Amino acid sequence: MQFYPKARERRPSIHDPSVLPRRLGVLKAAAANLLILQILFLGLFCYIFGSLFQQSGHIHNINILFVDYDGGAIGDAARIAFQKLKGPGFPTLIEQSASVYPRPGSIEGAVCDIKYWGALYTSANASNALSAALAGGSSASSYNKTDVLTMVWNEVRYPAVVDSAVAGSMKLLSETARVAYSQTNGKMALESVNSSDPAALAALYDPWTLTDNNILPTTQGSRLIYNTLVIILILIQEFFYLGTVNGLYAQFKLYTSVSPHRIATARQIISLIYTLVGAMCTAGAIWAFRSGWNVNGNQFALTWLVLWLFAHLNFLVLDVFTIWLPPPYVPMALISWVILNVTSILLPFELSPAFYKVGYALPAHAVFQVLIDIWSSGCNPQLYHSLPVLFAYEVLGLILSSIGVYRRAHYACINQEKDEKTFHQRVADTLAEQQQAQPVRRETRRDDQEGGISETESEEGDAMQRRGTATSITGQAGLASTINREMSRSRVDRPDTSRDSTGPSFALAYRD
Repeated sequence: MQFYPKARERRPSIHDPSVLPRRLGVLKAAAANLLILQILFLGLFCYIFGSLFQQSGHIHNINILFVDYDGGAIGDAARIAFQKLKGPGFPTLIEQSASVYPRPGSIEGAVCDIKYWGALYTSANASNALSAALAGGSSASSYNKTDVLTMVWNEVRYPAVVDSAVAGSMKLLSETARVAYSQTNGKMALESVNSSDPAALAALYDPWTLTDNNILPTTQGSRLIYNTLVIILILIQEFFYLGTVNGLYAQFKLYTSVSPHRIATARQIISLIYTLVGAMCTAGAIWAFRSGWNVNGNQFALTWLVLWLFAHLNFLVLDVFTIWLPPPYVPMALISWVILNVTSILLPFELSPAFYKVGYALPAHAVFQVLIDIWSSGCNPQLYHSLPVLFAYEVLGLILSSIGVYRRAHYACINQEKDEKTFHQRVADTLAEQQQAQPVRRETRRDDQEGGISETESEEGDAMQRRGTATSITGQAGLASTINREMSRSRVDRPDTSRDSTGPSFALAYRD
C-alpha cells in the first residue's frame, strides 16, 4: 500500500502558466493578511503594556489616611518618616484630624467605603504610655506595643497590588517612623530608661509593632488569576459555545424552516442555561480552591448570579460581533474584546495612565468591582455604576441579538431561493440540451432506414427510442428530485467526510 498515492500524483510545476497567477495571488493575500494581523497584535500588546508602563511611578496616586489620636512624639515621628519617603513611588499620606474621624471604627468605615486605599492611625496616649514604660515598674510590664500604630486596609481589592503598594508601604513607614523616633527622642529615652527593668529595656529597643487590621485577608494562590485568567476563560467559554449554537442552526437549516421569533426565544433560553451552568462551575472552582478564605454560602450565591450575568452579556456581545461584523474580522474582534476587558482590571486606575479610565465602560471592570463588593461584604460600594454598566450590555445585547436572528433568517431565505433557482435553471438547461439532441437521433435513424433497415425493425427502433426517451426524461426528473433532496438535507444527515478536512480555517480579511 502506497503512502497516500493520490497526494503523490504528478501536478503542474509552480512555474506553469496556469499556476503562476494563483501563486502570486496566494503570496499577495498571505502578505496582506500577515500585515493586518501583525498590526492588530502589535496594537494590543502596546495597549496592555501601556497600562502597566511606569506602574511604580504612579503609586503616589494611592491615598492613605493618617489620623493622629496620640498628638505626641509618635505621631510626629510618623510625619517625619513620610517626609523622608515621600515621592512618586510611595503612597500619599493624607492627614485628617481626630474630629473628622473620632473613633478607629470610623477610619475602618472610610477604607471600607473606598475613600482611601488604606489608613494609619496612632492610638490615644501612645507616647505617654511609652514614656511611662521606659521608667519601669507596672507601666512597663503592662505596656502593649501593638496598641501604638495601626494600619487598616482591604486585601481583596487587587491583592497582588495592595500587598506591596499599600501594606508594604505602611510597614516601611512604621519602620522609618521608629528610626525617626529614636533619633529625636533617643537621648531622652536613654536618660529616663530603667536599665534594671527588662520590660523597660524591651520597650526601649522595640517601642511598637505595627498592628494589621485587614478587612478581608486574601492570601490564597488563586487570587492572582481572579482578574486575569478567570475573565479570559469566561469570554472564551462563551465564544466556543456561540460557535456551536450557530453551527447547529446552520446545519439543521433552521433559519429557513422556523419562525425567527421562535429561533430568538430558543437561542436565549439555550444561552441562559449554558451560562448559568458555566457560572456555577466557575464560582464552584473559586470556592473549591479558596483555601481558608473567609467567605460564606450567601456570597457564593451572589458570586454565581453576577458571573451568570457577566457570562450571558458576553455571549450576547460576541453574538452581535458575529452578526454585524464581516466573518474575517470576528476572530480579531474576539481577541480585541478580551484584551480590552482584561486590561481594565489588571491594575487599579490609580496606577495606570489616565487614558485607561475608559475601562469604566467595560463589563469586566464592572463585574470585578461587584465581586469585590460581594466578597468583602459591601466594602467596595461601586454598585451604583457597575450594575448599570452590566445591565446596559445585557439589554443592548438582547435587542441586537434578536434583530440579528431576523437578519440571518432574511439572508438565509434569500440564499436558499437563489440556490434553488440556480439549481432548477441548470436542470432545465440540461433537459433542454437532451431534447434538442432528439431530432438528430431521429435523422440518423432515417438514414439507417434508407440504407436498408426493414419497416418492422424501424418501427421497433422508434418504439424503443420513444421508451428510451421517456425513460431518460423520467430518470432525469427523478435525478433532479434526488439531487434537490440531497442538497436540502441537513449536513448532519450527509455522509461523514471528516477525512477531507484540512484543519481549521478563517475567512480572509484580504483576498486578491
